Amino acid sequence: QVQLVESGGGLVQAGGSLRLSCAVTGVLFRTYAWSWYRQAPGKQRELRASITSGGSTNYVDSVKGRFTISRDNAKNTVHLQMNTLKPEDTAVYYCHVEDLRWGDRWGQGTQVTVSS
Repeated sequence: QVQLVESGGGLVQAGGSLRLSCAVTGVLFRTYAWSWYRQAPGKQRELRASITSGGSTNYVDSVKGRFTISRDNAKNTVHLQMNTLKPEDTAVYYCHVEDLRWGDRWGQGTQVTVSS
């Protein structure tokens, strides 16, 4: 059973930093691509960043230069380092993986709140 558990969210002032972590069990971690999404109140879930099994990364324009996604295959963990945070980054952040056989899996989310 695939399980994703996010941590690291919190309340931070604008300009501050947070590091999110997603601990994964139940899947051969190193063979999958992993993504971070966010969902603000009343809005749809949006992709922020992704990392392939080979380590290639992709970011949406609004986080380029501020966020860094990384993976630790030895610890089955994917991270999202968020710097220079803005109030508009406030949302619940989710870790995500998908597989052709069993579809999408999401964690429970971690709240990020950036005060102005």
